[in-house]
Amino acid sequence: MGKTATIQTRVDPTVKRNAQIILNKLNISMSEAISMYLSQITLQRGIPFEIKIPNEVTAKTLRDSENGNNLHKVDSVDELFDELDS
Repeated sequence: MGKTATIQTRVDPTVKRNAQIILNKLNISMSEAISMYLSQITLQRGIPFEIKIPNEVTAKTLRDSENGNNLHKVDSVDELFDELDS
């Protein structure tokens, strides 16, 4: 079946640019990615991933992380795994 339908949408330019960088690395066009997304909606009969509103603790943690506050830092991957294993 030929592709004849057109979708036009407005998105944040930063979101589009960041998505395009990832899609380029995957060698997938924006059009192909959107087609895959729409196909998955059809196959899953809904959005193909979980959508949640974060609770206040999660929202605060995300805000802190974005602002560089209260971050736990390690000097190496090995140190990170050592801490995770303990």
